[in-house]
Amino acid sequence: MTASTHHALSERSSTEFRGIVGHARLPSAATDLILLGDLTGRYATGSYSRLSSDGRTVIPRGDRQGAAEHGHRITAAIACHVARAGGTVDQLTQLLLHPEHEGGRHTRSIALRSGQTRALDYIRRVWNSASKTISTTIALSSRHDAYEVLSALRDRIETTPWRGERGRTALRVLRAHLNFAETAGGPLHHASERQTAEEAGISRTTLRAVYETVLKPGGWLRRLRVGHGQEGSTWYLSDGSMPGRGGAALLSRFRSTQFPPDPALGEWTTPETATTADIDSTVLGQLMGHDAFAHHALGSAALMIISALHLRPAQTIAELLGTSSVSRATTYRTLKRLADHGLVQHTGETWALAPHALEGFGIPLPDADNSHTPAQGWSKVAEQHGTWGVAARRKAVHTAERAAYQEALDRLAQHRSRAVVIVRDGHPVLVPTPRPDEIPPTWHAPDGRVLDPVTGRPAADWRVATDGRLILITPADQRSYDELAAAHAEALSEWESVA
Repeated sequence: MTASTHHALSERSSTEFRGIVGHARLPSAATDLILLGDLTGRYATGSYSRLSSDGRTVIPRGDRQGAAEHGHRITAAIACHVARAGGTVDQLTQLLLHPEHEGGRHTRSIALRSGQTRALDYIRRVWNSASKTISTTIALSSRHDAYEVLSALRDRIETTPWRGERGRTALRVLRAHLNFAETAGGPLHHASERQTAEEAGISRTTLRAVYETVLKPGGWLRRLRVGHGQEGSTWYLSDGSMPGRGGAALLSRFRSTQFPPDPALGEWTTPETATTADIDSTVLGQLMGHDAFAHHALGSAALMIISALHLRPAQTIAELLGTSSVSRATTYRTLKRLADHGLVQHTGETWALAPHALEGFGIPLPDADNSHTPAQGWSKVAEQHGTWGVAARRKAVHTAERAAYQEALDRLAQHRSRAVVIVRDGHPVLVPTPRPDEIPPTWHAPDGRVLDPVTGRPAADWRVATDGRLILITPADQRSYDELAAAHAEALSEWESVA
């Protein structure tokens, strides 16, 4: 398609769609998607593969299933554009069922296969989902708008009380996602579980528990798409103002479990911690991945108190209860531990961070002499608590898991079978499975292709896998390894019979 043709289509669509979708103007990306379809393959990612039943390996979808998933994603994107422009479900139906609009091919295919009624029901379901999504998201027209949204979200996170150990752990995870969102330039970002666990300084088991019991039900995070292969999951960061179903019951797990007060006995009438907090989450985000703040070291309570004292240098115990959302007993215990390490000091009834306490991580105190940067003391703290090297070991485990996962993906891409390994005299021994498609070394080409034994030229569709076995590679071929071996044996038999 030439540039002039594309410009003419865009001009026609601007006038045509303005009449369909009221007085609103659809963006050029939306009009191109409706008229021309997904030319760049943006909505094809992940459509033609899925997780297997074990939840670990990726298996390809059938061509029809992949095309249907791809078409559904295009339809959902068009519905979101129309909903954001203030359109209606009838206007969306008119756009999708137009015979010249490539973006409505999937809907028209449903109408041809299952009838007009089934297609209209499908459009209504997509429209309801798009309307719900648009009502809980914000349109970002520029990078400046995205930074304003992230800044407002940071303020809300810093003023929300995160009570209990589970709540403080959830804050670490949420701050890790905020770091990823700031790097991505908006609430929509990509992150894997291993990447988030390393950033927050916690285990993957704890990460999953926090996802399911606090952040997702509380409306802070939404997983839009589960990651496959080398792609992390797609997340959308929200402000927690619209918790999901069942959020109140799940959030109560990290709230106080004390009995309600008895007015006749003159017991307390307000919670021990205030309903709002006041911390510096930037400090928390820079320190939470260090071994000194692991679970069996200083922990998340120390992160909250340090972040609160960095924002307001001199606070009493009563003030810290509100700003850090840490209970009174935990505050006393944590302050004593920090004071033993020389990180905080108190004057009378007020507490403050010690001078140069955080400069080793590039966080200068307001009244500190910035000309002198002492050596980092967090390593000493981690050694005293026996947590030194926890982050390094966690990263090593994640690196090994990524390598094993990538090897499984490579094996799947090559249609290779699982190798059989036995242990004899304490040593693993690989058992070579007899296959009819083993080829002699003379058939191997330097670039991995297969040489025809008759002509000596490389075969077009055959390759040699890393285990030295012959495989067939074509865009539409998804046969198993056994089927490929049988096909090759049949081809050789036919060739020998003809020869």
